[in-house]
Amino acid sequence: MSGRHHEYSTTVTWIGNRGTGTSGYRDYSRDHVIAAGAKPDIPGSADPAFRGDAERWNPEDLLVASVSACHKLWYLHLCAVNGVVVTAYEDHAEGQMVTEEDGSGRFTEVVLRPRVTISSGDRERAASLHHDAHEKCFIANSVNFPVRCEPVIVKA
Repeated sequence: MSGRHHEYSTTVTWIGNRGTGTSGYRDYSRDHVIAAGAKPDIPGSADPAFRGDAERWNPEDLLVASVSACHKLWYLHLCAVNGVVVTAYEDHAEGQMVTEEDGSGRFTEVVLRPRVTISSGDRERAASLHHDAHEKCFIANSVNFPVRCEPVIVKA
């Protein structure tokens, strides 16, 4: 592998010990805190389907958000260098996951649905840059499931 090497460090601290640790499946909280340097902490838990707190971020939410955010960052960069002026971007991304009888599971796909408003530049070019962004996205290139993009481009 050639190129620059980048490292990312996080700390995940479980805060769900209710006094008896993991003495039983229902005896502990899935709550945790995700930290990385001086950044704000992220309150985490499991998905409510797995006894988690619905008001906290779960790993599945974070995976879908990571795919969406990475795509957006590449897309905005490519628009900037290709003369497409984006004035608004909102993505309603969805991930599909299946679980097996033994409790294991996997994502089967993520679908990005960005709604992009442009003030100048060609709408067709703006749409095609999503393909280029997908090809460059670090996260999409790292997952083992398909990532689809269904953009809507609106001219302001």
